Amino acid sequence: MLRIGFVLTPGFQMMSLAAASAFEFANLVAGEKVYDMEILSETGGLLSNSFGIPIETRKLRLSGYDTLIFGTGIVIDQPAPAIVAFARKAFRSARRIASICMGAAILAEAGLLDGRRATTHWLVASKLQARYPKVRMEEDRIFIVDGSVWTSAGMSAGVDMALGMIEKDLGADLARAVAQRLVLYHRRAGGQSQHSELLALDPKSDRIQKALAYARTNLRSALSVEELAEAAHLSPRQFSRAFRAETGQTPAKAVENLRLETARVMMEQSRHPIEVVAAETGFADRERMRRAFIRAFGQPPMAIRRSARESSLAN
Repeated sequence: MLRIGFVLTPGFQMMSLAAASAFEFANLVAGEKVYDMEILSETGGLLSNSFGIPIETRKLRLSGYDTLIFGTGIVIDQPAPAIVAFARKAFRSARRIASICMGAAILAEAGLLDGRRATTHWLVASKLQARYPKVRMEEDRIFIVDGSVWTSAGMSAGVDMALGMIEKDLGADLARAVAQRLVLYHRRAGGQSQHSELLALDPKSDRIQKALAYARTNLRSALSVEELAEAAHLSPRQFSRAFRAETGQTPAKAVENLRLETARVMMEQSRHPIEVVAAETGFADRERMRRAFIRAFGQPPMAIRRSARESSLAN
């Protein structure tokens, strides 16, 4: 049995414990208790949190934990010395150590992220980087694994990180089954961007939302203004005007960003030849996709694939 300890600080965000559900469902899917979980705090006893309903915790200890996961509130406070000292000891005794969102500040203060790739919520990544310049901060990742140290982005990314741990421990099939039990739309890999183009556009009306959903599932199509307008049940002129008003972008630019978002994920996570990726995401050919990647990411598709593979091998 693998013991998981959630190390929490006063006022912690309850979403930090969402990751516990992934381990809970892993036990259900596996049909046995693979993971045993405990909630720890500096002093033990009742611990305050963002819900305002204290929960019972055990006092910090290093008794046979396989994994220790650190969670905090949503502000980068100076971590308590006892928590920092515990993190240093945990690094030497546990198989892996992890942080969810701002919990990265504890690992950074302990020096555990010095020279390591790490991530946290994009809103505070630059502040954390400025405070701890030795950290190799990658603010646009869902979660990152560097040796035995795991870090994740915003609170929901802790669930993705937990699923990544489950996959390492029990295999991809069981991790996928857990994601299905949790009714996740899909399991996000660590290399995936924190930003979603669909979320960034944030249209207000059902018609524009419907057009974007149509575009997302029909990237192989030309997705002309006329085609999108038909999906939205608007005239092309009405659609173009409404789309720009609600998203701040032209339909053509939004479609290209959706193509880029999907193509990057395919390049990072699949073995499909670049021609196949270009065709599946609606780029006319590999050269057009290459130019779009350089404009958007500063790198060609194959460089992004190599980087993703090197990162995976390093972990």
